[in-house]
Amino acid sequence: MSSTHKYFLFVWALCFFLSAGGCIPTKQARVAAVAYTAEDVLRAAAKQPDPAIVRDGSPAYLMLVDGLIEAYPNNLELLTAGCRAYTVYASSFVEDSDPAKASLLYAKAKDYGFRALSLKLDFQQAAAGPLDDFVIFLRNYDKEQVPALFWTASGWAKWIGLNLDRVEALANVPMLKATLQRVIELDGGFYYGSPHLNMAVYLAAIPPIAGGNLDKAKEHFDEAFALGADNLLLAKVLFARYYAVRLRDRALFEKTLQQVMEAPVDEIPELTLSNTLAKEKAGELLERADEYFLLSP
Repeated sequence: MSSTHKYFLFVWALCFFLSAGGCIPTKQARVAAVAYTAEDVLRAAAKQPDPAIVRDGSPAYLMLVDGLIEAYPNNLELLTAGCRAYTVYASSFVEDSDPAKASLLYAKAKDYGFRALSLKLDFQQAAAGPLDDFVIFLRNYDKEQVPALFWTASGWAKWIGLNLDRVEALANVPMLKATLQRVIELDGGFYYGSPHLNMAVYLAAIPPIAGGNLDKAKEHFDEAFALGADNLLLAKVLFARYYAVRLRDRALFEKTLQQVMEAPVDEIPELTLSNTLAKEKAGELLERADEYFLLSP
């Protein structure tokens, strides 16, 4: 049986479980059970050493999450899972080959994230208002909301990055930075220091006139590595792609990516898939080094 068929059987089984209300006494209990199951699937996928299995099965999982959110639209865990799933799928398997499709997937991730954060207060409305008011608004979120804030910012940043030719996306940039900063304030060590990693990429990727700062980006990369991002091969790939390229340091670029190519992928089981994909990306970047440094002195 193919991996895709297995995922569809899983979706069918969960749908049957949801419809069989007599098996579990309350709707709240069913929501909790399904939310935890959806999270378990993500954990299992993260340990998968074969990216093709996850790539082929992911559309069925996304369909499952969409259906669960349709049934339980005000569940924080499900909305956060949806934001995370769409962000990870688009960045891992779609963006490089089909940026237009990836943009739509990131928009979906952003929508789920905004909805998750709006369960507390109207995040969508606040993000459309003045920056100073939005910074104050973000103080309403505490450490409990870090996963929702982090994954929302991740999907949001990816969507902005693919839509910089749109006024709406450019207008979102200061709000995104404020959200990234709030996540760092609440829990900079979340998921191996990833909040600092996101801020580092943001500061390295955008031009100085728009708020980019290579020195501060380096500080956030260093902080991320100190908090555990050295376990994420993707962190080193991002360091090479954004910091080394912007610094115009080809030796640093190649040295960092070569370290990724030589590193094991499964020392931490839950990072097996991510590290496998990062190693593939490192190889692609090394092959394209001439493109990135063509204008180098």
